[in-house]
Amino acid sequence: FLTIQEGCDKFCHFCVVPYTRGPEYSRPFKQILDEAKYLADNGAKEIILLGQNVNAYNNEGYRLSDLILNIEKIPEIKRLRYTTSHPKDMTEDLIEVYKTSKKLMPLVHLPVQSGSNKILGSMNRKHTIEEYLNTFDKLKEINPKIEFSSDFIIGYPGETKKDFEDTIKIMKKVKFINSYSFLYSSRPGTPAAKFKSVDEDISKERLLIFQKTANEIKMQYRRNLINKKFFILFENKVKNKNAFFGRDEYNNSVIVNTQENLTGKIKEVKITGGNLNTLFGEINSKFKK
Repeated sequence: FLTIQEGCDKFCHFCVVPYTRGPEYSRPFKQILDEAKYLADNGAKEIILLGQNVNAYNNEGYRLSDLILNIEKIPEIKRLRYTTSHPKDMTEDLIEVYKTSKKLMPLVHLPVQSGSNKILGSMNRKHTIEEYLNTFDKLKEINPKIEFSSDFIIGYPGETKKDFEDTIKIMKKVKFINSYSFLYSSRPGTPAAKFKSVDEDISKERLLIFQKTANEIKMQYRRNLINKKFFILFENKVKNKNAFFGRDEYNNSVIVNTQENLTGKIKEVKITGGNLNTLFGEINSKFKK
């Protein structure tokens, strides 16, 4: 994990980060590259670039896209990811990186928060559903294998039945392979804290409906992975078992039974089963990397 950016200038009406972390600050470009080389020299195979608004990175004209293209030149680094991004900062140069980069993983975590433009406006999210879907379409056109994950706030003040139905609609359209959904929780000092709350029972009911929909989409996606092969970067041995834990290109957790020490190795794995949280597979012994 390599922090490249801190703070936030977005001032979403539900969020305390701009008040607690301050304005956006991007670390010096060369300093980040030097740290990435240091991590690689000490055994890192994957680097996850971190920031409150990671794709807002901007230091002396260098953007996140420049960091990705330079860090991936380090031979020891096999994979790159970044989180958490904001839809407003998915610039054309960053989208284009998905066409040229050899090591950037094809999972885009891009929090949408709501499927309703009315609610997005009330949240001060600074993007519309149409703009979000435009980014989705551009990335899918560049690489159809790209998948998306997202964050959602359910029961935000002012959310009507139609607003909630619009959120379900975008969930079904994009088919997020992973989603993190939460009931709205008021944060003292934020503009939304002054808004009238949605009835708690209604919010809880909507969250259950949303999560049921999200889990159905996720399970259908995972069922389609059975008998397919993916490259897994293994991280560690599973406690008290002859098995190793790793992640595929889409950050899915994968466990393989084996007595071979796989820590730090990339293996091609055939997926044989799984559940909502974990996939299981067997190693393709013919593959070496």
